[in-house]
Amino acid sequence: MRFIAIALVTISLLAGSWTFMGRAAAQVNSNDNNIAVMDNCDPSDPNWNLVGGCFLHKGTVSLAEFNNLLFSPLYANNTIPVGHPSWRNEPPYISTSPGKTIRATNWGGRTHTFTEVANYGGGAVPQLNGALGRAQECVSPGVVFLAPGDTQQIDNLAPGTHKFMCCIHPWMRAAIEVN
Repeated sequence: MRFIAIALVTISLLAGSWTFMGRAAAQVNSNDNNIAVMDNCDPSDPNWNLVGGCFLHKGTVSLAEFNNLLFSPLYANNTIPVGHPSWRNEPPYISTSPGKTIRATNWGGRTHTFTEVANYGGGAVPQLNGALGRAQECVSPGVVFLAPGDTQQIDNLAPGTHKFMCCIHPWMRAAIEVN
């Protein structure tokens, strides 16, 4: 009887781990080449109006909370931005085939960019960069701004790893592996 119970537990654990591993691989190797550019600004906080507004219907992050989580005390005397966790690209990594189209859609309430860069760095807003030097591509007048609800289509990425970031919120990063 004890042997049967141990066997059932072992089979359950193996089945559960197989299911979990299958989901993780499916997310990375998905045919869904959509990236959500996200934030969670609180439209009822009037302080967002001082910096361009918040165009979400529902959001919970006040400007004060955003600023409190901007820099981490664990990095270089509070000079490296880590940003609010709800300001992010989701998923932050995808693997795709050559010729596939990538779509980055701004699901947040603030303006963002989804800009390919050679190296991650700071963006166009010095107050959000801390000690990071500005990424060269964020200086260019060719930066595409994504207002809330906008979608940017990226086509014809060459094989290799491509780095993308928001030139406003430099901790919002993504990598696209084309293989």
